[in-house]
Amino acid sequence: MELFRPRLTDYHGIHKSQSDLDFAIQFFDEDIPLYIDPFLLWKSPSQQDQALHTAITNSFNHLNFLVKKNREDDAVETLINLSECSEVGLGLSKTRKGVKIGAKQANEILSLFKDIPEYSQFGFTHFEIIQLYVSGISKDRISDIACNYIKSFLIDYTVEQCELNNIPIEGVILDSVYNYQKNSLDFNQKLYLPVNPVTKEPIIFTPKRWLRFNPWINFEDYFKSHCPRDEIFNPEEPEERVKVLNFNRENYGVIEEYVKYKDKNSKDCKNDPLFSQIPVLSAKRKLNEILKLGTGKEDGADMKYEDLSADLLASLFYPHLDFAQTQSRTDSGRHIRDLIFYNNRDVDFLDEIFTDYDNRQLVIEMKNVNKIDRDHINQLNRYLQANIGRFGVFLTRNPLPKAMFTNTINLWSSQRKCIIAITDEDLKLMVDVYESKQRAPIEVLKKKYIEFRRACPS
Repeated sequence: MELFRPRLTDYHGIHKSQSDLDFAIQFFDEDIPLYIDPFLLWKSPSQQDQALHTAITNSFNHLNFLVKKNREDDAVETLINLSECSEVGLGLSKTRKGVKIGAKQANEILSLFKDIPEYSQFGFTHFEIIQLYVSGISKDRISDIACNYIKSFLIDYTVEQCELNNIPIEGVILDSVYNYQKNSLDFNQKLYLPVNPVTKEPIIFTPKRWLRFNPWINFEDYFKSHCPRDEIFNPEEPEERVKVLNFNRENYGVIEEYVKYKDKNSKDCKNDPLFSQIPVLSAKRKLNEILKLGTGKEDGADMKYEDLSADLLASLFYPHLDFAQTQSRTDSGRHIRDLIFYNNRDVDFLDEIFTDYDNRQLVIEMKNVNKIDRDHINQLNRYLQANIGRFGVFLTRNPLPKAMFTNTINLWSSQRKCIIAITDEDLKLMVDVYESKQRAPIEVLKKKYIEFRRACPS
């Protein structure tokens, strides 16, 4: 069965939501838009995380040793090889393939050990501050370098998680793994890891607790709140990043003060969840905006309805349904937008639609119309084929007219397909339940399904 935006767990039939797992679930064809932040390891209460941070820092500072021993070529080669880690699938790439840094950038990083006496003598405590000195080094590089230094640990972690969750592993060859004892890379390592089923590329997991959208120490944060701009730029002069980087190289004390400030406020540094539910207040606001919308397309009402509904339902159904994406399709020349959810099967009703209707994903077709007609039902019916499953949902404004409801009953009788509708009233009930925290909004969908089944002939 073809899935939309497939994840590793869905492919292998592992029915656990992202909230149930310790690691970030990887996509096969694109990166997860998060990054490992070494600072989270440094401030972690876990001795293991702290030891891994020490390993990263010591390994990075070993480059200083190589520079001092006139082995700069070795240091450059090592740094280039460490600058990309495609196996972890973190970042913004739509292809999961990144590009390593070049020798020029590697030399710029290594020059910090020569140009700034404090780093030459004592090394770095937080290597991610290289972002504040070298152009083109940002969060993706910091994350990849950190991952490569602790890749050996991440491999063991991945295998352990695969055993826990029955994820198959296969023999693979990794380009390189950093050897902490030898302070060098071991090339072409044969190991067993999960793989992308299409490309057979190896996959390495990362713990969710280490992931952030931005590292705690980053250029944008420094520039906004700590950079002494008056000392760097003349009035009316464009604020160019290169000037800031050059100033930082000459003024180690400014950077040291920034790092001290970030250390002192480390309690505010928390991992970013892969998905955040919107607050109750936002849910109510979005619901009210939906209820005020007219039906049809006037003033873009249909687009507003779809956008508001996507935000609202992604939060209301979490964590029982992980949001996959909104997707557009056409049927008989009509443009249709759907919400696609991963079916984690963690409540009886979701397990039932998997078992009875083959839904590994759930499709909700959004229709900002006054009433659903025969055409709408036929469109959704055509769509509910083997690759999607035979259970579909309309999100629409009003209950199905009596004749259309009868139409859905007949579909169930003849083809064992189930089509139900969530209305404005149902959305209100879902938001009330979301606010009360007494029950889960998914139960409103279950209630609609039970009502439908009661109306079907036995």
